[in-house]
Amino acid sequence: MRNLIFVAFVEPVPEGLVFPRSAWPLHITLVRFDVESPAGADVTVSVAELADPYATAALGASLTVGQDAGFGRNGSVPVSLIQPQPDLHTLHEQLVGTVTRLDGKVLTPAHTLSGYRPHVSHHGDKRLNPGDAVVLDRIALVDMAPDGDRTVRRVLRLWSLD
Repeated sequence: MRNLIFVAFVEPVPEGLVFPRSAWPLHITLVRFDVESPAGADVTVSVAELADPYATAALGASLTVGQDAGFGRNGSVPVSLIQPQPDLHTLHEQLVGTVTRLDGKVLTPAHTLSGYRPHVSHHGDKRLNPGDAVVLDRIALVDMAPDGDRTVRRVLRLWSLD
């Protein structure tokens, strides 16, 4: 079973980047999921191929940062909400469809489709501010446990305007 996530990074990252799970670059979660790897095959290739037309089409969409909010238990996780934007929601829905086609399991079903609230979590002093303009210019497929190591994350595929 592979634990993967699609995100839209809002700061520069290179493909192949490995980072500690506690030090994510700023990002918008698109969909987090588990998917089974067929014997002898790398399911991430299939995931990336199916997602390619959707990620490519969404690049360049303009987003605006909305108000701050608190997510998680008792609202203890500070986030910057992303104002509703059709291209972002369409991308989210298409990626959920990709996961479904691969018989994957979305790990946060209550926060998916009609429950999707795009946001960027604050990381210490790193954060976005209300009114900031953001371009959807870096969409990535990230492995949540590369080589079985749950302490790090790895950018497997990066779609970007660069």
